[in-house]
Amino acid sequence: MTSQSLEGEHPSVTLFRQYLRIRTVQPEPDYGAAIAFLEERAHQLGLSCQKVEVAPGYVVTVLTWPGTNPTLSSLLLNSHTDVVPVFKEHWNHDPFEAFKDPEGYIYARGAQDMKCVSIQYLEAVRRLKAEGHRFPRTIHMTFVPDEEVGGHQGMELFVQRPEFQALRAGFALDEGLANPTKAFTVFYSERSPWWVRVTSTGRPGHGSRFIEDTAAEKLHKVVSSILAFREKERQRLQSNPHLKEGAVTSVNLTKLEGGVAYNVVPATMSASFDFRVAPDVDLKAFEEQLQDWCQAAGEGVTFEFAQKWTEPQVTPTDNSDPWWAAFSQVCKDMLFPLQEPHSGTGGLSCCYRQPLSPRGGGPGSGFLAHEPHTCAAA
Repeated sequence: MTSQSLEGEHPSVTLFRQYLRIRTVQPEPDYGAAIAFLEERAHQLGLSCQKVEVAPGYVVTVLTWPGTNPTLSSLLLNSHTDVVPVFKEHWNHDPFEAFKDPEGYIYARGAQDMKCVSIQYLEAVRRLKAEGHRFPRTIHMTFVPDEEVGGHQGMELFVQRPEFQALRAGFALDEGLANPTKAFTVFYSERSPWWVRVTSTGRPGHGSRFIEDTAAEKLHKVVSSILAFREKERQRLQSNPHLKEGAVTSVNLTKLEGGVAYNVVPATMSASFDFRVAPDVDLKAFEEQLQDWCQAAGEGVTFEFAQKWTEPQVTPTDNSDPWWAAFSQVCKDMLFPLQEPHSGTGGLSCCYRQPLSPRGGGPGSGFLAHEPHTCAAA
């Protein structure tokens, strides 16, 4: 099925669908096409475009609208360009066609996470410039790679570079979640992403024998302990209507590895988990809990981190914070309802940025907001 005609479509929606068709899908994203797309947007909007290669083939693109008072710290609007992998057999439409149905719903990988936000930034700047607005603070739009696989070749490196420090960012807007109602979802913090690989070693042998102390037996004990913890957190969330998902720790088993043949008991097996640790959790104690689970399973069971964030940040959501006071007041003035602020379920780019944001007139912040939109598929 082909996409609906562009006749009568708002130009920002057309631009959105164009961006969605760029295959920035992991593990081999077409970053070059995305950069070219953003360079063209900068040219059309009269913005400067800086390309910062933080690692070979990994470029952070920065579009800048200068303010009238360069002594003030800037506003940073961040989004990532890459999207998660696709299982096409589970889609009703080609995930890179950006199909739009008669009701206006758009189906594409990255529609919610998070190319819609990138286009919202660009469209907001376009409208404001067209209306003749100028602002005291400089506005930077950053488009970063590698977020969906940890951000190690993206924001993690960018914040260490002089180009980032030169932005003098005082406040940031970043990724959030889609809103099921017209009220804006607001996050003041987020869970810490911990990607953990548990490795179990044991006695190998032939598959026809009852071998004791196998890697699989011990790994099974760790997996059971972690999944029991998962169920406890899930029940805690479901039993308390006042809790949001970002207030509990989630975990999912995402990879199992090991074995060489059906009839060979392997000497090593591993399981990988995606933890999102709630902001109020004692991270040292939680790591000790992981160690206890491994030790209880038996000798030769260890764990390592592929991703470990240990500096959760919380943005104040009262008038003691000048940035929050300004943002919330504007929302009130524009009659934009805000939901009760709460912790996000977990992201990556902003967690690298939070502790490194320059203060420059206001607190550095990992504030997250996500505008309501009509995208049907992420």
